[in-house]
Amino acid sequence: MSRELPVTRENDFSYRICFHQDFDQIVEELKKDQIEFYRACIVTDSVVGALYADKLSEALKAYCHKVTVYTFPAGEEHKNLEVIQSIYEHLILEGFDRKDMLIALGGGVTGDMTGFAAATYLRGIRFIQVPTTLLAQVDSSIGGKTGVDFRQYKNMVGAFHQPSLVYMNLSAYRTLNEEQFACGMAEVIKSGMLADRGYFHWLMEHHQEILEKNEDVLADMILRCCEIKRDVVEEDPTEQGIRALLNLGHTIGHAVEKLMNFSMLHGQCVAVGYVAAAYISLQRGMISTEDLYNIEKINHMFQLPVRIHGLKDTEILSATKKDKKMSRGNIKFILLNGIGEAVVDKTVTDEELLSGIRYIMGE
Repeated sequence: MSRELPVTRENDFSYRICFHQDFDQIVEELKKDQIEFYRACIVTDSVVGALYADKLSEALKAYCHKVTVYTFPAGEEHKNLEVIQSIYEHLILEGFDRKDMLIALGGGVTGDMTGFAAATYLRGIRFIQVPTTLLAQVDSSIGGKTGVDFRQYKNMVGAFHQPSLVYMNLSAYRTLNEEQFACGMAEVIKSGMLADRGYFHWLMEHHQEILEKNEDVLADMILRCCEIKRDVVEEDPTEQGIRALLNLGHTIGHAVEKLMNFSMLHGQCVAVGYVAAAYISLQRGMISTEDLYNIEKINHMFQLPVRIHGLKDTEILSATKKDKKMSRGNIKFILLNGIGEAVVDKTVTDEELLSGIRYIMGE
């Protein structure tokens, strides 16, 4: 199976998302777009690097003069400026210049950090996304958002820097454990909730095939999710308008993630975050009780949480105030006007936020 999806904004950026079942076609895809570079640095973490760095290096050695690999310890706690500084040092010592290329091999943490390093090294060099997790394939590898965490504040430092190519090896899902796969499904479900009611129900109808990792069904699922993300990014690449809709579930989700010291994975936190947002939407009369039931039901189908424990509601509320999506003191909160239509709302009160938080706490 080989497919591609163009991402284009006139006079701004243009690149392709390529879908394959291995790394064997990456040089061919680079040649199609005439993407040339003298040196390549594969940035990866200690887990993904052990699985795929050698295979990708071998594929690239036939195309460029030199391939280096920079490996950092796996884990969200390493998504920080200290690791970025180490990447800079590696590039400097290896003589990388603006004609060279960074390649992000891994999940969302790797993609975000590699993109940020590319955006800032020598005031900007090119990079390629090679996502290996479902979450990165359907979300973070597309759209040019890059960044790192600053102390306990998630993604507080970053830049918009579009990749030159997104190359997906869809077979990489085989190395994901069930928890990692479920985290990716949270972003898939979110996409249906915010933009495509039919796709949301398609996920429910095909949940068994998805859990069984049916290749054709997974390929269709990932492609449609990428189309939704692509359409939003093309219209609003720097989050001045509708791109904020992609943050559905993230305001409360990020607060939970931080307060849990990242013991809950990102996708799990997004899942409880959009349940809270759905409950607030229900309280406003924007969605039906059946919609909320189906949102919780689909989480259960894909082993995603609908409740959290061990935190205080006021602590979660306070943490939302430090979210980077604040605008003049108001949170740009994402609500649902029915499944398939998300809206940005700046009028959500603390009382409403607390009601959503308490709902996911089972209170």
